[in-house]
Amino acid sequence: MTDAVVTMEFHPKPAAGAAEPWAFPAPGRDTLANGLTVLRCDRPGQQVVAVEIFLAAPLDAEPEGLDGVATIMARALTEGTDKHSAEEYAAELERCGATLDAHADHPGVRVSLEVPLSRLPKALSLLAEALAAPAFADSEIERLVRNRLDEIPHEQANPARRAAKQLSKELFPATSRISRPRQGTEETVGAIDAAAVRAFYEAHVRPATATAVIVGDLSGTDLDAILADTLGAWTGDTAEPRPVPAITADDTGRVVIVDRPGAVQTQLLIGRVGPDRHDRVWAAQVLGTYCLGGTLTSRLDRVLREEKGYTYGVRAFGQVLRSGPDGGAAMLAISGSVDTPNTGPALDDLWKVLRKLAAEGLTDAERESAVQNLVGVAPLKYETAAAVAATLADQVEQFLPDDYQAQLYARLAETGTVEATAAVVSAFPADRLVTVLVGDAAQIEEPVRALSIGEVSVVTG
Repeated sequence: MTDAVVTMEFHPKPAAGAAEPWAFPAPGRDTLANGLTVLRCDRPGQQVVAVEIFLAAPLDAEPEGLDGVATIMARALTEGTDKHSAEEYAAELERCGATLDAHADHPGVRVSLEVPLSRLPKALSLLAEALAAPAFADSEIERLVRNRLDEIPHEQANPARRAAKQLSKELFPATSRISRPRQGTEETVGAIDAAAVRAFYEAHVRPATATAVIVGDLSGTDLDAILADTLGAWTGDTAEPRPVPAITADDTGRVVIVDRPGAVQTQLLIGRVGPDRHDRVWAAQVLGTYCLGGTLTSRLDRVLREEKGYTYGVRAFGQVLRSGPDGGAAMLAISGSVDTPNTGPALDDLWKVLRKLAAEGLTDAERESAVQNLVGVAPLKYETAAAVAATLADQVEQFLPDDYQAQLYARLAETGTVEATAAVVSAFPADRLVTVLVGDAAQIEEPVRALSIGEVSVVTG
C-alpha cells in the first residue's frame, strides 16, 4: 500500500490594520414643531435603539412637604395611560420587545426606552402616550406610594445608603432640597396622592422643556416621519426654564458616627463639594481622582487593601449633583468599608495617603496608567446605544455642549502629571473633609477621636 502525499498550500498570515482614531459620537440636534428638542445619533450596526427623555422636573420643584412626588410621578409614567391599563400597557411594550424605565434625580426626570429597530415606531408611540396622557389612577399611585414606603426601611438598613443620606444632611443647609433624600422620607412620601402627582406633572412636564435622545442604526429609517407621528404629536404649553439654585456647602473637617451597635464593619464615606464639569479643572480632577482611588492599583487600594488588608476596596470619585448654564457642583468622595477593629488604623492610613499625595505628588507612571485606562477603554464603554444615549442625556441635563464628552477625552490625554496632582490635592484637602462612619460607636469612637481629623459626633443609626 502506497502512502498518499498531501500537499498543503499555506496562505500568508493576515496583518492587523492600522488603528483608527476614536471619538465619542457626535449627535445631530433639531427641534420639533411642538418644542421638543431631539438629539439623534446614527450608530451603524446597533439594531437595539436607545431613547432617553429628559424632563425638566427637578427635585427642587417639588412642593414643600411632598419630597418624593417626582419619583412617584416618574414611576407612574410607566404604569398605564388613558388608553391602556397598566396590564395592557406592559403587554404592549412586551410585544415590542421593549423595556421602559424612569427615575427622578436632582436635575429632573429621565425616561429610558430600549427597543429593537424594527419595533421603534410602535414603541415611540407608546412612549409618547405615556408622556402625553398618563393615567395616574388613584389605585396605581396608592400602590406606588406603598412600595416606596416599604423601600425606605431597607435603605436605612443599608450602610452605604445610610452614609450617603447622612453626608448630604451634613454638607448642605436643611433648607436646600439637595440635603434631603432624593426619593423622600416616610413622612413626605406618605402625604403623596394622585392629585399631587398630577399637579406636579401638569406644572413641569411638557415637550417645550423636554429633550429626546435617540441612538441606534438610524440610516435606513425615516426618523422624521416616525417622530412626527409619535413624540411630535405630544402637545403642551411653553414655559420659561426654571432657574438652577446655587449650591452652598459646609466642608469644615469633622466626623459623624452613625451608631450601629454590634456592626462588624464600618462603612466609610468621606466627602466635600467641588467643581462640576463646567470647570476647566474637571479633566485634571478626573485624572487625579482616578490615580487616588479609581481602580485596584490606585494609591488607596494599594495601601488599605493590598498592604494592610483592611478592606476589599476603597474608591474615590466625583459625581455631579446639579448644574446650570453657568456651572454647578459635584460631590467629591471616598467610599469603602473596613472591619470594625481596624477603623481607626484604616482612617489613619487613609489620611497619610492624602498627606503624602499633597507633599510628593503623583508620578508620571500613575498619570500614564490612568490616561490609558480612562481614554483607552472608552470605545468599549460606549459600544452600546444605551451607553451613548445616557451620556448625551447627562450632557443635556448638565447644560453642556453636545461635543463635551469628545472634548473631555482629548483633554484627559493632554493633562500632565503636575496638573492632575494639583487638581486631586485641591479636591481632597486633608483638613476640609466631612467623614461619615456607619458602625459600632462603642468600638470606633475613641480611636477616631485620637486621629484629630475633626470634631467627632455620634447620631443614632
